[in-house]
Amino acid sequence: MKSKQRFFKETIKDVPLRGETVLVRVDYNIPLNQKGEISDDLRIRGSLPTIKYLLERGCKVVLISHLGRPDGKEAKYSLEQVGVRLSELLHQSVTFIGDTIGDEVYQTVRKAPKKSVLLLENLRFYSEEEADSAAFAKAIIRSTRATYFVQDGFGVVHRAHASTHAIAMEIPSVAGLLLEREYQTITAAMKAPTRPLVAVMGGAKVSDKIGVIEHFVSVADTILIGGAMANTFLAYKGYGVGMSKIESDQTEVLDRLYAAAAKKVGQENVDSFIVLPTDVAVANEINAQAKRVVRSVADIKFDDIALDVGDESIERYTAIVANAKTVIWNGTLGYAELPEFAHGSARLALTLATTQPKITSIIGGGDTADFALKWDGSDGKSFSHVSTGGGASLDLMAGKKLPGIESLLDARP
Repeated sequence: MKSKQRFFKETIKDVPLRGETVLVRVDYNIPLNQKGEISDDLRIRGSLPTIKYLLERGCKVVLISHLGRPDGKEAKYSLEQVGVRLSELLHQSVTFIGDTIGDEVYQTVRKAPKKSVLLLENLRFYSEEEADSAAFAKAIIRSTRATYFVQDGFGVVHRAHASTHAIAMEIPSVAGLLLEREYQTITAAMKAPTRPLVAVMGGAKVSDKIGVIEHFVSVADTILIGGAMANTFLAYKGYGVGMSKIESDQTEVLDRLYAAAAKKVGQENVDSFIVLPTDVAVANEINAQAKRVVRSVADIKFDDIALDVGDESIERYTAIVANAKTVIWNGTLGYAELPEFAHGSARLALTLATTQPKITSIIGGGDTADFALKWDGSDGKSFSHVSTGGGASLDLMAGKKLPGIESLLDARP
């Protein structure tokens, strides 16, 4: 990618934060296992550079985040265990406060020394958070006595909530280091990639990602389609897909998509521009005992469920990726929770890992990041950038404005 332009918003490096009490919106909405324990701490680790930068400048750092979708105050969604993990990663004590606003928060923050880190309880224990309540935002500021607000929760900036939008209307607000890096990396890959740029789109639904796919038609050199969304494309092309999951209401969308592709590359080149699987791995049921059977897309049986790209398609996809210079991957290529149907995703990850640094690889957030990190086993170092944002990275790739970034102070000329 070409050199990045200066970020268009003020960051923590642009304002006089030394010795101040700083409120930081992080994204600690992390995956938990069936026991309720942290299964992936990517987002916690992603927040460390901003926290350390503030501590080095003598700040008192107050962190706010949400976790899950609680119905009121549910103990299983408490951020207390996140504070324990953060303390381990920082090698410094983190004071957890069991509320988000009120006198306990006020007194604990007031008494805390400089260079201390405090974590408030789950924002979504209050319905006012998702309502973008100005009163709730003001209550957080009063309770913490913060003089600056830092937005570093990239995974939530596509939403206008109290902690992403309303709060920035009340207090000087700037970007953290993670937010700046995420925005700059993804934007540079979309606007000024080193070519060829290959977009790999998977996951369940076309409807969830149509904005991104449409944008990729204009900017990518090749688009590879996998995951359950490939079934919808195949059905649109007239293939029988058995019992596979499809979206039957996307015909108009796909008509528009293919028309745009034909206008760009010519009708005769469309199928080598938007690349679909030529074979798929199927089963008759979705469970750990299901056996992988590979069939040509022309031979899918009525009771088959397509759960991964097939072996021939894997070879074709990885060959295209290996010749790229920039790869943006969003959505697994199959039902990757089951090892039998993670072959396509694993081979793609391997191809990206073994072609570093020749290929700039950007892994979208959410399930794609979870898979890539578990495959990698070393904090995502096999890839150029593993995003902490799911919906936020999709919206940014689609060229949308993100409320949690737009509300920050503009960079001075």
